[in-house]
Amino acid sequence: MRREVPLVLTAIVGLTMIVAHFIPPFNILKDLFEDWFFIIAAFAIYLGVLNLLKVNADKVYKKERDWPFGVVVILGFLLITIVGLFFSGGAKHFLDPGTPFFYLYDHVYYPLSATMFALLAFFVASASYRAFRARNVDATMLLVAAFVLMLGRVPVGDWISAWLPEGYRLGDAADWIMDFPQTAGQKAIMIGIALGVISSALRVILGLERTYMGGE
Repeated sequence: MRREVPLVLTAIVGLTMIVAHFIPPFNILKDLFEDWFFIIAAFAIYLGVLNLLKVNADKVYKKERDWPFGVVVILGFLLITIVGLFFSGGAKHFLDPGTPFFYLYDHVYYPLSATMFALLAFFVASASYRAFRARNVDATMLLVAAFVLMLGRVPVGDWISAWLPEGYRLGDAADWIMDFPQTAGQKAIMIGIALGVISSALRVILGLERTYMGGE
């Protein structure tokens, strides 16, 4: 029963959501299931928070590798939670400008996030260097497109191609790449993702996919 009940509930909810999309009277059940989803998601957030604290507390207690970062995570979580709940007007006003929580977000969290993304730029540059090697025709096309885009998005690109007729400069070529080849590739990827999501959802609804229950 511990495995059959989740499978039956998943099938009922999944089929109801599909049917409600085409048959309006089933919207009552759809709204009910969506309310249940939000309730479960709220509990899942608390479980995630508790798991975060437990994992880092165990790391600190056992003095595992990089355990000082666990201390930073725990102290940062407690600081931002206490300040947000008790010193910033509670759950309704902690995001208001001028509150201590807003100050921490604007002067601590936001700069740290910007620093993280700035560090990621070096990894992106390293990955781009490896990906843009002209080893074959596809890689050569990717390299040329990337070169045109990088030059077409900066003023020096327009300066270099200023002698070309209007519509054939690097900026125009970059716009054409973004509007046509890039858009076509992006749409194809999105279609593939949608088909993958549909197939995965059907496998879950039909009980063919059971990894969410911890099984194989």
